[in-house]
Amino acid sequence: MRIVRFSLSGKRAGYAVLEDTKLKELKGNPFGKIVFSGNVFDISEARLLPPSVPSKIIAIGLNYKAHAGEMAEDLPKLPLIFFKNASGIIGPEDNIIKPGQSERVDYEGELAVIIRKKTRNIKPEDAFDYILGYSCFNDVTARDLQKIDGQWSRAKGFDTFAVCGPWIETELDPQVQLLETYLNGKLKQRTSTADMIFSIPRIVSFISEVMTLLPGDIIATGTPSGIGPMKLGDRVEVRISGIGSLVNHLALK
Repeated sequence: MRIVRFSLSGKRAGYAVLEDTKLKELKGNPFGKIVFSGNVFDISEARLLPPSVPSKIIAIGLNYKAHAGEMAEDLPKLPLIFFKNASGIIGPEDNIIKPGQSERVDYEGELAVIIRKKTRNIKPEDAFDYILGYSCFNDVTARDLQKIDGQWSRAKGFDTFAVCGPWIETELDPQVQLLETYLNGKLKQRTSTADMIFSIPRIVSFISEVMTLLPGDIIATGTPSGIGPMKLGDRVEVRISGIGSLVNHLALK
């Protein structure tokens, strides 16, 4: 099932299930029982929004061995967690805004986990019961500021630096998918999610031992090797097999 968050004419916003090109609108949200309103729209009529409105976005650093190598970092013994700015989330075709403070803004293609229900202190074997589904994510990073600051809040926290979409795929084995990132049509990142250092159940369980996860919260599960800078006007695309494609451009406003 593909769950879409959408708006019509910039006024009406809601959730729907996407079937072919049709959006079957839901009553309320998809984090409980799925109930349809009876309204059906063509996807061409709608603007796709970020697939959830999270209370927080938790990201995982250095979760692929090759990426740790390109960053000259030792492999972590535990998941390395940090926060993205939840109010800075954008969706498909929205512009990533280059901040004036930074000279180098990088793409980082990732698999996102969307939480289905409130959870705290769960075991890895129970983690899938608390996951609604999966989406594409771009953990946009001001790489020069990351090096200057030493910690990552500013470099990863600018508005528009949390890119998610195009929808939530609920029927997916997240550990056997192909993840690719393209810059202006040129392949830059390519790996299998099977190469993660920490599995998704391990990540969700670990985070739940630290904080309460709420419906709609997003976990960005780390990027593979191949990260690099974007220039103004560049088109960046994150593709994940079984989910789809997330496309955005880097702009000044």
